[in-house]
Amino acid sequence: MNDDLTDLYQEVILEHAKSPRNFKVLPDANRVAHGTNPLCGDNYIVYLVMDGDVVRDASFQGSGCAISKASASLLTSTIKGKTRAEVEALFGKVHDMVTTGHADESLGKLAAFAGVHKFPARVKCAILSWHAAKAAVAGDVAPVSTE
Repeated sequence: MNDDLTDLYQEVILEHAKSPRNFKVLPDANRVAHGTNPLCGDNYIVYLVMDGDVVRDASFQGSGCAISKASASLLTSTIKGKTRAEVEALFGKVHDMVTTGHADESLGKLAAFAGVHKFPARVKCAILSWHAAKAAVAGDVAPVSTE
């Protein structure tokens, strides 16, 4: 990855960490999932409004490191309008990217997290909210953990 792209990706992560999108409780959420990363202390709740199989709205609340907060921000922006199957497929692509560094061009701004694979302890930070969202779209109510 060239330095300009690395800088751009760092800017995307910092921007979403400082000003997270969809950082609120959704009072009309009909799916909620809680995720924790005991190693880092990340702790988030993902709220979804599902209309049948489609995510109509998404938000999150909680606290954590810059990577986990930015990831949750981009997640909630990305999955709106997607079906359960699309969210699950996206989870697979994001998981693959943060563990291998290989970003599919369809990931758009999510590719900002491709460099996380170089820091294995941070992979759990980047993927935590995705585990929670995957559980939420599936209707799983048990808390998810990165451990």
